[in-house]
Amino acid sequence: DQFNVTLYGVTAVVFMTLQAFAGMWINAFIVSVICMAWVKKKTLNSNEKILLLLGCSRFWHLCFSWLYSFLSIIYPHCFYVQPIYTPTATLQRSFEFSNLWVTACLSVFYCAKIANFRNSFFIYLKVKIDRIVPWLLLGSQLLSLAMGILVYNTSSKEHSNNFNCQGNFSKQSIKIDVFFLTYFVIGSGFVTSFMTVTFSALLLLFSLQRHKRNMQTNSMKDLSMDAHIKAMKSILSFLVMYSVNFGFLILELTFTMNEENLMMFLIYAFLYAFPGVHSLILIFSNPKLEKTLLRILPCLKCK
Repeated sequence: DQFNVTLYGVTAVVFMTLQAFAGMWINAFIVSVICMAWVKKKTLNSNEKILLLLGCSRFWHLCFSWLYSFLSIIYPHCFYVQPIYTPTATLQRSFEFSNLWVTACLSVFYCAKIANFRNSFFIYLKVKIDRIVPWLLLGSQLLSLAMGILVYNTSSKEHSNNFNCQGNFSKQSIKIDVFFLTYFVIGSGFVTSFMTVTFSALLLLFSLQRHKRNMQTNSMKDLSMDAHIKAMKSILSFLVMYSVNFGFLILELTFTMNEENLMMFLIYAFLYAFPGVHSLILIFSNPKLEKTLLRILPCLKCK
């Protein structure tokens, strides 16, 4: 039995390490390219600002998530020490929320820039979106910070209440009200960001579909039609990915207190894959990032 637990632990650590470091490399690439462009141009447009913050959030989210998972599998007793568990859990959850909310900001930005509606509020949003983006990003980081503070306070209370004189945790002594409040707020944050992304993506899909119909009616060029179909497929694939990611986040909250290792392994396997896979899609949908990646890949092969 001990051999099986050890084998599971080694397998899980190796698999999650490969996923996490691949995602970290992809997001570090995005951050590096945008920072180099920032140095050259001395300025960044709204899309680059969002991608820069998204790349940083995902990099650190994967970093602290991997550290948390690595310690919980290889050396779980280290979490009994207060200075280790609380900062790790706080930073992991804070960067997770930053990742989700900056992704929501990116969806709102694309919707405002690309979609076409005659609604007065939407027209105002389209005109002012470049000025609104910095405030959206600031708001997303303040929400993430508030969530980090909540997790920090909850983690500190759980440790002070559950740690007895023998140095063991007592699961019976967990305060249900604190646990419920924390997970209710976390779940609400997940749902709100998910609804923002879903609403923005559906509006964008509806606008592109209507524009495609108009081009078909007016017998417009096939090249423009192909571009719209490609954009619709990209948005639809992202919406499906984000929906599945949201489902796994809810499962993570549900199975956190359980001992089902296989289920948690499957949940974390997808959660680790999402930041890297979606960032890879963003790279190939951005001409500058795609061109830079294709230029450095032959160099890596030669080395």
